[in-house]
Amino acid sequence: MATILAGGRHIEFTWHGPGPDVAPTLVFLHDGIGCAATWRDFPVALAGETGFGALVYSRAGYGGSDPVALPDLLDAAAVRHAFLVRHSDGGSIALLHASTRRSMPRVRGLLLEAPHVFCEEVTVRSIEKARDEYLHAGLRAKLERHHGGNVDCAFRGWNRAWFDPGFLAWNIEDRLPAVTVPVLVVQGTDDPYGTLLQVEAIERQCGGPVRRCILERCGHSPHREQRERTLSTMSAFVRGMGKR
Repeated sequence: MATILAGGRHIEFTWHGPGPDVAPTLVFLHDGIGCAATWRDFPVALAGETGFGALVYSRAGYGGSDPVALPDLLDAAAVRHAFLVRHSDGGSIALLHASTRRSMPRVRGLLLEAPHVFCEEVTVRSIEKARDEYLHAGLRAKLERHHGGNVDCAFRGWNRAWFDPGFLAWNIEDRLPAVTVPVLVVQGTDDPYGTLLQVEAIERQCGGPVRRCILERCGHSPHREQRERTLSTMSAFVRGMGKR
């Protein structure tokens, strides 16, 4: 996997499909314990379906990446028109970015899998289970294959944040009215980390159009658990907006 210098930091990334001077760019950001590699071949497939380029990167302290801000990365990669494809708390980051003036006019749409806009008890229970698996059931070894020397930093940064007593009050719903670009939310009904209340909050409060795709018998990772349905839904969403 290559690295790019962004904001003075080295960021691990891969690029698929046409460059940013030819077509819009799908910008993929993983979940709280993932990295660029955990998307597997899904970015390649979505780039092929849409004709867009795909920038897949590991965020600050994950995989082989140093800390860096999203706008700095997009600048370094010369991305002009972006569709942010985000998973879990990566979706939360996308919503926050899209609510700022700095996202305009580059960000054209959000494609979100299982995003969070407030803290739920079910989320905390599942993260507690993940902590036990990390300490006692081999999860650390699995994650180390992707994160290398960053594994403890990546896991603990994610895990400890959710266990902070003040984090139960975490809520970004007040930022949603400022999100005016089109949004697609893909959510599994059996997601152990969040419920349909997240989707309903995004639909109700975003300042732009929101489309939902609810997948039965699907957990937290639709792009792996129901790959073809997720791929076709995201492709149709992007194509419906046109190659602007």
